[in-house]
Amino acid sequence: MNNTLTRTIKQLGIAAAVVLGILVLNRFLPPQHNPLRPIDLTDPIGIATHFKLARIKDDHGLCYSLLDKAEVGYTRLPEDAGTERCPLQDVLVLDRSLMPYSVAPLRMTCHEMAALFIWENDVVRPLAEEMFASPVEEVLSYGSFSCRNIAGTNRLSEHARANAIDIKGFRLANGEVIDVREHWRETSARGDFLKAVHEGGCKVFSVALSPDYNAAHADHFHFDMGNGSLCR
Repeated sequence: MNNTLTRTIKQLGIAAAVVLGILVLNRFLPPQHNPLRPIDLTDPIGIATHFKLARIKDDHGLCYSLLDKAEVGYTRLPEDAGTERCPLQDVLVLDRSLMPYSVAPLRMTCHEMAALFIWENDVVRPLAEEMFASPVEEVLSYGSFSCRNIAGTNRLSEHARANAIDIKGFRLANGEVIDVREHWRETSARGDFLKAVHEGGCKVFSVALSPDYNAAHADHFHFDMGNGSLCR
């Protein structure tokens, strides 16, 4: 058997093994861990979640259909809704999600809205029920779209692209308020809850910043779906 034929047989064997591996992966790996399976916003968070969210960034039709399936209410903004410095393209207004927000309207990109729903559904809601036996009545927020630079720089923030949201706390149905500034470093159920919801945000969003990042974030979490990658 000559060398060319041997190499060809080896290459075919490798290709067959790769195809078989892909088929097995697609068949048996849970959807939240399988990058080949379509995304569903109600799936548990897994190792493939953020990768699949990133893939829908430029597929607006798919993103809208995912929000519709999850029963997220939204209104599409016209293309001229922004400003010359901060134009808004393919941006939505959040009309209804799993829990209300203290600031409205929340204007954000579709994939940011999809990530926010996953965080609400798979992180915030079950943690509140588990740790306080009470649902979240309201998410306390500083808002989403803001035509401004990153603090201390000349670069536009992801807020200027409607691709970020700032969360300052939570109001529970039992009347308890959990505040990032007051309770982040507290050794208590409230402090543990805040650590857990931030950690959950790191698994979903591209950037998840807490008071540990810098003084500018002393009173809120920043979650965005930009091109960076940071959990702090």
